[in-house]
Amino acid sequence: MTMRYVQEFRDGAAAQGLVARIEAAASRPVNLMEVCGTHTVSVFRHGIRGLLPPPVNLLSGPGCPVCVTTNADIDKAIALAQQEGVTLATFGDMMKVPGSYQSLQQAKADGADVRVVYSPRDSVRLARDNPHRPVIFFAVGFETTAPTIAASLLEAQRLGVTNFYVFAVHKLIPPAMIALLESGEVRIDGFICPGHVSVIIGSRPYEPIAKRYGVPCVISGFEPLDVLQGIEMLLRQTAEELAEVEIQYSRGVRPEGNPLARELMYRVFEVSDAGWRGLGCIPGSGLKLRPEYRAFDAEQAFPVEPPPTKEHRGCLCGEVLRGVITPPECPLFAKACTPEKPIGPCMVSSEGTCAGWYQYGPRS
Repeated sequence: MTMRYVQEFRDGAAAQGLVARIEAAASRPVNLMEVCGTHTVSVFRHGIRGLLPPPVNLLSGPGCPVCVTTNADIDKAIALAQQEGVTLATFGDMMKVPGSYQSLQQAKADGADVRVVYSPRDSVRLARDNPHRPVIFFAVGFETTAPTIAASLLEAQRLGVTNFYVFAVHKLIPPAMIALLESGEVRIDGFICPGHVSVIIGSRPYEPIAKRYGVPCVISGFEPLDVLQGIEMLLRQTAEELAEVEIQYSRGVRPEGNPLARELMYRVFEVSDAGWRGLGCIPGSGLKLRPEYRAFDAEQAFPVEPPPTKEHRGCLCGEVLRGVITPPECPLFAKACTPEKPIGPCMVSSEGTCAGWYQYGPRS
């Protein structure tokens, strides 16, 4: 049956049928990692962990772009915002993320001109309407948001807006998946690959992962039946000792992805090394502006030297992002660290594992 509406992907009887098939296929213990933060929240919200038989263990990975942004990058964004006469624009979910010493929200309270925008194009308009004031967009995100930021930069160029800048800390998902496998810190028997990222990049970038490491990959949607079907597909592959890339989320993802979005992204950005919270520097996992667009590069236009970076004592967000521990295993979780007073970014972001566990999961 072809499903077209949200309620069809939340059908209880269909979910029970999928759970029964998962139970039948779960012949040995397996660790399946959902890479995407939206999957993590969906799993918590719909109680999917509680539906699965004991042999099936879900691990939450580094799929929240807010969470994997390092303190060093947050410190630099704050330092940029504190430059006299500068406006820093950002998405709202970055405001409360603690850097080494403070958050952007605290910097704003101290007098920095920090604005929340809903689209990078809002930053372009802000710069156009204030031609004598530099406007820096703090560009955080995976392959999902990079094309829109590239398009906004090209729009600024077309309009002759010369006071618009980008501080880019974009991350690419497949290299992080490889880094997790290479570390060997946690056994991963299958990946639930991110749906939104895959709309852009398609399924082909995961094929080297499946082939080289023998780990099956399934690109899943975000509704309960999507996630359950993705898990069933992974269990079928593990039972048959296969390692292939499959698309469960076929209504949104094609093997080739979105060629126009990728062309925009790589017209403006080029691949670079990037630092990830909890994972360190991963080669080829970031995006930086190409030389022909360096006039828009905030780091080039406004060289700043933030204070030395430091991590918050006791915060285990890095271990959570690698799937090494669950949030209740962090000594700060739900005690010193809460959504009202977050110590780590995993408790701040709406896609953060700690925030999802705090809202929907058990506390111990």
